[in-house]
Amino acid sequence: MNVLKMTLPAEWEEQAFVQLTWPTAETDWAPYLEEAEACFTRIAEEIKKRQPLYVFRGEINDTWARDHAFITTRGEDGQLFINDFCFNGWGMKFAANHDNQINKNFRLEQIGHPKDGDAVSDFFQKTMYFDRLNIVLEGGSVESDGKGTILATEDCLMAPNRNNYLRRKEAEEMLKDTLGAERVLWLENVGLTGDDTDSHIDTLARLCPNDTIVYCYEDTDKSEQSWGLKSMKSQLEAFRTKEGKPYRLIALPMPAPVVYDGEILPATYANFLIINGAVLVPTYGQPEKDAEALAAIQQAFPDREIVGIDCQVLVRQHGSLHCVTMQYPK
Repeated sequence: MNVLKMTLPAEWEEQAFVQLTWPTAETDWAPYLEEAEACFTRIAEEIKKRQPLYVFRGEINDTWARDHAFITTRGEDGQLFINDFCFNGWGMKFAANHDNQINKNFRLEQIGHPKDGDAVSDFFQKTMYFDRLNIVLEGGSVESDGKGTILATEDCLMAPNRNNYLRRKEAEEMLKDTLGAERVLWLENVGLTGDDTDSHIDTLARLCPNDTIVYCYEDTDKSEQSWGLKSMKSQLEAFRTKEGKPYRLIALPMPAPVVYDGEILPATYANFLIINGAVLVPTYGQPEKDAEALAAIQQAFPDREIVGIDCQVLVRQHGSLHCVTMQYPK
């Protein structure tokens, strides 16, 4: 058991840099690689306007940095720790052998060839490394308020073929030992049509500053996912802060069904990335819904620029903007 007291920083805390894993012709992006690269380039440009960016290029299975990248925690004294968890293709659904080598190669590159004045290199010179490869944990499966509260779904963290947890208590102990969780808010029986991740929290509900939660909702019975989203709203309404107060809840619309090659895709506005001074929000070529989502997220982040980025190509591979990025805190 790790005796160090840590916390998982909130995403809205100041960041050192953001990581992207670039798509290649050897991945499932091949049929529309040019479109995918254009979207990645747009994301990269918006990040680079505001903070450093690291792009990994090499042998990969896929580009979901959110789930194969390091998860960074902070000790009480401010010391940062990079935690190298195992990524097993969301419960062994997909190959992840190359993706599980990215963190090792990334760290060796930065440690072995330090660059003076480079934000990424400097970050790795000052952080400590934890080998967590005996534990499966994806960055998209946990949300943190930076104060000890973790938001997650039972569907994901308790899913078979990850850690084989049989009780919530086992998963909670892991989150306490590795991420410094003081309490876990669990959502259950909720997910999006077409989702491969067993209900990653970053597709459904996001913790935001000032005890705010932004969440997906659709007031209809026509969709197979609508019952779960209505249930999620009720669960969120029952949650309380550490001080015993209700959370401020802001609803996000669901896009009209995004279909590609006859398949309904898990498009969601909740898959936004918070960076220094801005929030990058996926959009789906639906002007009214896109505008409504951007306005809702602006309510949660009144002091940041809200930037929409067309991610219709990303969702063809069942992920979106947050899924292809990983932030590293200062």
